[in-house]
Amino acid sequence: MRHEPRIVAGVEVFPLCDAVGPMGGDVRRPLPELFPGGVHEDAEWILHFHCYLLRDAAGRTVLVDTGVGPEDSPAASWAPAPGALGAELTRVGVTPEEVDAVVITHLHSDHASGAVVGGVPAFPNARHLLQRAEVDTASEAVLDHVVRPLGERVRVVDGPAEVLPGIRVLHAPGHTPGHQVVQVGELTLTGDVVLHPVQLADPKVPYLYDADPEQAAATRVELLERVRAENGLIATAHFAEPFTPVR
Repeated sequence: MRHEPRIVAGVEVFPLCDAVGPMGGDVRRPLPELFPGGVHEDAEWILHFHCYLLRDAAGRTVLVDTGVGPEDSPAASWAPAPGALGAELTRVGVTPEEVDAVVITHLHSDHASGAVVGGVPAFPNARHLLQRAEVDTASEAVLDHVVRPLGERVRVVDGPAEVLPGIRVLHAPGHTPGHQVVQVGELTLTGDVVLHPVQLADPKVPYLYDADPEQAAATRVELLERVRAENGLIATAHFAEPFTPVR
């Protein structure tokens, strides 16, 4: 599904549709179980797996998340792999070699599996930003599949950090200990801080797979209050539409 880019604070923001489909495998649950207290219809959750490409006025590029990856990726047990990230990058005129930086919001398989393909970094010239808390709490399997093959391409940060002028990451823990978001002007790319539209109406609605539901809710409340005060936008990972105004 093709979505049009937006220009925010002089940065082009391209939504990249990596995949669309329901959860599968052992993680599939009815919506009332996934979001207790917030969703009452017993329906299947169809996720849209969005990555984003940011391109500044100088032509430098930042990829936010790397999607579900190839057919044999860790995400394939529950997400609609293979992902279409490569084709989406081609559509917007960017090769993997032209990506200057990659921000991995967190190391869950639907966000990080496309960073390394066949044991080789998929974006060979990019530095990859991760929060220290995410690396320090990752499983050995995730470290072996994603972090260690990236080697010196990994830039570990503690809290806020500048990716490029006007593009920065912020630590936003709860979904995972080292979850981070990306801020560009009035736009915040939320990763999995906000997973379902019901959490816009009530940010305290938990998500079954948050590592720390209380912290995740506090982070979500704080983030949405800030964006609302700025009359801003969020760009989500799993909504049907990538851009959502927060009013």
